[in-house]
Parts: sequence; C-alpha cells; structure tokens
Amino acid sequence: MKSMRYIVTRPCLQEGSLSILKYLQPTFNQSGPAVFVDDKGDEHSVQVDTERARIWGLGGLYHAQHLGVNDVLNITNLAPARYQVEAIVKPYAPPASPRREPNKAPETRRVVVSSTPHVREVRMQEVPQPAEARPAGPAEAPVPETGAGDVRVTEVRASAAEAAAQTQVGRVQADRVQARPPAERTQAEWGSVPVPGQSLPSASAPAGPAATAQAVAAGPPAPTPRAAPEVRQGEQAGQPAAQLAELTHLTGYRLDDLGGGVLRLKAELGAHGYAVLVALDEQARTSPAWNEEPGYRVMLCSEGEDPQGVSRLTHEALAALIEHARLAPLSPVDLRGYWKAGHVDMESAASVAELVSAYLAQRGVFSFVLLTLAQQPAHSVISVPRLAEKLGSGVNYAELGSILETLTRAPFLALTPLPGGQFLLRVGVANLLTDLAEYADGVRRRVRTPAGNRPEAAQREGIRA
Repeated sequence: MKSMRYIVTRPCLQEGSLSILKYLQPTFNQSGPAVFVDDKGDEHSVQVDTERARIWGLGGLYHAQHLGVNDVLNITNLAPARYQVEAIVKPYAPPASPRREPNKAPETRRVVVSSTPHVREVRMQEVPQPAEARPAGPAEAPVPETGAGDVRVTEVRASAAEAAAQTQVGRVQADRVQARPPAERTQAEWGSVPVPGQSLPSASAPAGPAATAQAVAAGPPAPTPRAAPEVRQGEQAGQPAAQLAELTHLTGYRLDDLGGGVLRLKAELGAHGYAVLVALDEQARTSPAWNEEPGYRVMLCSEGEDPQGVSRLTHEALAALIEHARLAPLSPVDLRGYWKAGHVDMESAASVAELVSAYLAQRGVFSFVLLTLAQQPAHSVISVPRLAEKLGSGVNYAELGSILETLTRAPFLALTPLPGGQFLLRVGVANLLTDLAEYADGVRRRVRTPAGNRPEAAQREGIRA
C-alpha cells in the first residue's frame, strides 16, 4: 500500500488536527470517525471532516510521539476508516564548527628598548601571530591595541560611598514597606521587600550601541508563558471546587456537582462532547455518582501522591492549567488528549505550556511583522523579499506569506495584492490599529450577552447590547 507523507505544522500541534491537503483527499474521502494506529500499536480515535478539510483528535498522538513542527507522518490506509501512522522526528542540525581564519602576516611595532630620563631608544620589532585564531568565548573579548603595544585594562567600580548609599536607600524602602499593614501593600511593594539572605540587586551598566543594534536586528523575543505559582497542598486541597470552576470558566466546560464529593466537567460539543468525573478524595470513589455515566475519571491529589486504580489530577497541574488558560485560549478539544492519556500532572502541564508558548510566539511574529510594516508610509509598494530581509531569520517565508495574506482580508484590509508578488500598503499601521480598535469597540457594544453569563453589575445598571 502507498504511504502518504505529511509534514506537521504549528497549527496542527495547537489544534490537535491534520489538514487534508489536495493530495490527501483520495485517502480521506469520507467524513466520519476513523482510527489511527501508531508505531506502538495504540489506537487513536479521530474525526474526519471533509467539508472543512481537517482531521480532529490527534492531540494525544502528537503528545505520545513527542512531535514538533516540521516532523513527518507517514500515513498508510489499512482498511476503510483505519490508518497506520508512522512518526519520523527530524534530528536537529549539528552545530557549525568555528571558522578558522588564515594565518596573518607578521606585523612590526615600535618597541621601547631602553629609556633614561634624557634618552629613549626605540626599535622596530616583528611581532609573531598565532597559527590559529580562536573565536572569542563568552568570557573572552578582543583587546584593543594601543600605539605603544601596551594593553590597558580599565575597570569601573562603584565607590564605597555609593555602594553604602544604595544599600541604605534599599533598607529604608524595605522598612517603610514592612511597616505598612499587609492589606495596604501593593504588588510592586511586595516584590521590593528583600528576602532574608538575599542581597540587594546592583545597578547594571547601560548597554552599548553594539548590543542595542544586535537586539533590534534580532527582533522582539517570542513571549513565553509565565511559570506556574508554587502550590501548597493544604491551600489547594481546601478550594478544589473554586479552582475547577475557574478552569471551566476559562476553557468552556460546564461544572456540575454530582454529590458525594464528585464533580463533573462537561464539554457540550455535540458529537465531540465528553465528560470528566473528578473525585475530590478517596472516599468519593465509593459514591454512586462515581459510576453514573461514562467518561474520563481522575482523582484530585497532590503531585507526590499516586492513587491506585485511577488516574490523577494534581493540585499543582490544575493551578498550572489555570495560569496557561489565562495567557492563551484553551478549549476542551485541546485538553481532551490529556484526559485520555491518563494522569494530568506537571508533565502534562508542561506540554500544555508548549502549546501556549507556540500560540504566543505566533502572536509575537504577527506583531513583529506589523511593527516592520509601520516603517513604510501609506500608499507605498511592499516587496516581499525586501520585507523578509528586514525581518531577518525570526520569520520564515511561510509565516510571512500567511500574515500578509491575512492582512489583505477583512477586517484588516491593509494590503492589496499586486502582480509579481508585491503588495500595496493601503493605510498606515498606526491608523490601521486605531480603526481596528474603534471597530472592535463598536462590535463589543452590540454583542448580546446571555442572561446567565451577564455580570451582575451590568444587570443592575441595565446595560443593553
């Protein structure tokens, strides 16, 4: 049987899906449920949607195979609606060896041979060069040569009076913050209170022009998700229902209390819907509600516990999922593969963090392209090769083409395609963002919020859509 080769993209990893490209249409020619069998013989249930040209439900497969962007799937049709999938993880390219410079010709310098208060003897002397020039490491830097061949090392240090003044100012500020009641302290003041045994931060030297130019050329760094806060077992065990309620609010589940210490996360997605039963303790597993309906079952516990006969959802992973959902939109479709895999612990939360990081990185690339386009005046022609040269290696041609294509459609309408792969910038980026903000505000005012989800303050004030 002929195997079809498919390259995994970043949207595939984010959505847990696979795009049915034109050459894959004969292989997936009918919508409905299907089964993917991986290298280990594990079966993964997927849903084929020919109308949208997507295959959904591959998040568990991607996670189990540790796949990343540009990895390859070989798909073989075994039977109707049953496919064999072989994952090929591309190795990283080996680091390039340092470039060796050719031997330099010997140079001559003026060297002082002898010197007295009245006479100084100067001669020309040949200075040999090393055979191989080693690249300067992080701790080494090329030293400039002076005219007399001497090496001068200049070290700037703060005087003792300045260091004492900085220390005294830090202590006074810390005493003022600690003297205030805890309820009146702001978040910035909490961060300024020194920890016992921790030294005060020293003032760093300003970056030079070379470092500034290098930072601008590299482009804005991709935003990364914040680290999950430290979780104490006693605090989290006392509020599991509140945490699950916040998770459902952020991700789109519906939370039901079935009684007996059993809570249910319900994903109302029609044919893609499912339920997760969460036992708050060991005793909840003996209640009748635990076996009422089919679904995934987990028990809430700490990271160090390992309950027998049931998958676990740790307090630490639950707090981390909430943090990730605050940074980027997560849906029950994104999380289904983790419930199906079994334990949802900090390892699973780290995998979710990678998805969130990839989403934020895409948003950062989009912002980088907009900021670069902002350097162009309105009603000017944009050349894609020149724009890619300005962006550097931070944005590849595929991402750049997708972003430019997006900017040609509503509601942006910022670019007009021209023959020869060029674009016309119809409006300046600053005016574009202002118009988008006004458009978004107008649409937001006309959005009709369901009565069950409308805030109480809005109901009291009688705000109408």
